[in-house]
Amino acid sequence: MKSPVHRYRDVEHGRGHSGDKAGVNCLQAGQQIPISKDVITSSSASAMWFIWDACGIVCGVITWLLVLYAEFVVLFVMLLPSKSLTYCIMNGTLFNTLAFLALSSHLRAMCTDPGAVPKGNATKEYIESLQLKPGQVVYKCPKCSSIKPDRAHHCSVCKRCIRKMDHHCPWVNNCVGESNQKYFVLFTMYIALISLHALVMVVFHFLYCFEDDWTKCSSFSPPATVILLIVLCFEGLLFLIFTSVMFGTQVHSICTDETGIEQLKKEERRWAKKTKWMNMRAVFGHPFSLLWFSPFSTPDHGKAETYQYVV
Repeated sequence: MKSPVHRYRDVEHGRGHSGDKAGVNCLQAGQQIPISKDVITSSSASAMWFIWDACGIVCGVITWLLVLYAEFVVLFVMLLPSKSLTYCIMNGTLFNTLAFLALSSHLRAMCTDPGAVPKGNATKEYIESLQLKPGQVVYKCPKCSSIKPDRAHHCSVCKRCIRKMDHHCPWVNNCVGESNQKYFVLFTMYIALISLHALVMVVFHFLYCFEDDWTKCSSFSPPATVILLIVLCFEGLLFLIFTSVMFGTQVHSICTDETGIEQLKKEERRWAKKTKWMNMRAVFGHPFSLLWFSPFSTPDHGKAETYQYVV
């Protein structure tokens, strides 16, 4: 949380109080300027978004390779050699569906603008167009020269101010913010589900191989089969724990309407308190439907929503 001195360091004053320190000192702490969301939404919000960060790109590629490895082991080590066609079809369909949804959610979380504030819009002409009243101020980010709305934070990796920024996740090579939090939550949920499903199938396959001949339960040699299954078991257990924790943390953050950064900094709450159900609908869209679980459905965050520029 910035001290009062820092909070007034990078501000642009309304007309009539430009450069006047007295104008800053006489501001009311609770005063806010409501501005339409369209004003602070990037014109390229619907265009492709991608962060050229080496660490994030490597982590994203590793994520896909791990899912594809699990796909290989499940299909060619456990399912195709199975004697039960029903078991093979049911588990193959379920696992591939969940894997497809997980990778689709990952792509949407990675390639969706998380809620970036237009860069360099804190110009004198633009601020004058806001028609601020005397004594009102707006915050200017010194790093990206943008007008900084309430609850926005600057990301050093994305090099932009992000609305309702929760954190920057290298595994999706993007910030988790207002516009892509749904896809990140779905990504963690589907990864947790395929990890659990893979672990269950590994256990059943080990039991089947112990009861039967190891040379008949897989098209690979017994040592290769054991190694492939152990690696998959380790991967599934690790990602089940990690993504389950992330999923629970994100759901809690959504329900309390408090981002990870806000919790970490213990920032003072200046926004209206809503019910948990309203907060969930704000992220996943409303009303509730199966589209909540689809990475191909873009939630309506409310076109008439306004943001507050705290002054």
